[in-house]
Amino acid sequence: MPSSRLAGATLCLAAVAVARSAHAQTPAVTVGGVAYAQYYYQLKDTATHVNNFDVTRAYLNVIGRFDQVGTRVTADIYRSADGSLAYRLKYAYATYTPKGSPLTFKLGQIHTAWLDWEEALWDYRMQGTMALERGDLITPLSYVSSSDFGAGVDGKWGPDRVNGQLAVVNGENYNRSPGDRNKDFMGRLSVRVMKTDDSSRVGGLRLTTYGQLGKPTSGVTRNRLLGMLSYRSRRLTLAAEVAATKDSVSTPVLRSRTGRVVSVFGVVRVPDSKVAVLGRIDVTDPNTATPGNRQTRVIAGASYQLSPNLRLLGDLDHVSYEGGTPTPALEAVRSQALFQVQFTF
Repeated sequence: MPSSRLAGATLCLAAVAVARSAHAQTPAVTVGGVAYAQYYYQLKDTATHVNNFDVTRAYLNVIGRFDQVGTRVTADIYRSADGSLAYRLKYAYATYTPKGSPLTFKLGQIHTAWLDWEEALWDYRMQGTMALERGDLITPLSYVSSSDFGAGVDGKWGPDRVNGQLAVVNGENYNRSPGDRNKDFMGRLSVRVMKTDDSSRVGGLRLTTYGQLGKPTSGVTRNRLLGMLSYRSRRLTLAAEVAATKDSVSTPVLRSRTGRVVSVFGVVRVPDSKVAVLGRIDVTDPNTATPGNRQTRVIAGASYQLSPNLRLLGDLDHVSYEGGTPTPALEAVRSQALFQVQFTF
C-alpha cells in the first residue's frame, strides 16, 4: 500500500476512534417534569361552597450527568398568595460521587434529609404534603421543608440495605431569605432489617430515624426527632412514624414550645391491576403542654395508573380540631373531596 494511502487510512481510523471516545464521554442532559392537577370540592356547606379546577404544582427538571459529577436545576411553579401562578427555584445543586465510593457529596439548593425519602415511600405527593410539612395548620407552622440552601452527603451501602443523608443548611427553607448566621444540622439513617421484592431505597422492612438541630432567625430553638417503622413490597406499603418537635414562639414572650406529630399510612396495590387503595391518619399536637391543640387529618382514596406517565386519584380529606375549629376559614376547608391527576414527561 502506498505510504500516502496508509497515512490516510491511519488518520481515518484515528478519527473514528476519537469520535467514538468523544461520543462515549458526551455528558447526558435530560429535561423532564411532573405536574399535579385537581378538581377540588368543599364538603362543608359554607356560603361560598368552593369547587375549583386547579393546577396545584408543576416542576421542570434539568438533570445533567457528567461521569462522577451530577447537576440538577428544578423550577417550581406554584399558586402564590395573590392567586396567580408564579415560579421559583426548588433545587439547584451539583453532586460529586468518587469512583467506587458509597458517598455522594452535594452543594447548593439541595434536598433536605427527610421529606424526599418519605415521599418516595408514600408515593402520593400528588395528594398533598406529608404530616411534618403540613405541620400546625392554625399558626401556621411547617416543621420541615423539602429543600434548603446548604451542603450534604448521601450514602448507601448494601446496596441500599443502609442509606442515609447528613446536611448542614441555612434552616429557613428554600422559599424564604437565608436568615442569619445560624445553621441547622440534620441527618437521616434507614436500615433494612428484612428483604421484600422491593429492593429500592425505601423497600423492605425498615427502621428509620431523623434528627434536626437548629436555631431560627428569631432565636431560641428549632429541633426535630423522628422514628419510623415501615414495610414496602410491590403490593403493600405500611408505615408509622412519631416525631417530637421543639420550636420558638414569640407571644407573649419569646420562648420554646414542644409538640408531637404522629402519622400512619398504608397503600394496597391490587394484584394484576392498575388500582391501589390508600389511607393515612396524621395527628399533630403543636403544644403538648396545653390541652385542646390536637389536629387530626384523615385521608382515604383510590388511584388508577392509567399509563406509566399518568396517574388518577380520587380521595376524601378531612381535618378535625380538638378544641373546635378556630376560624371560619379553616372550617370551610377542613372537609374536601378531590379528584387529582399526576402526569410526568
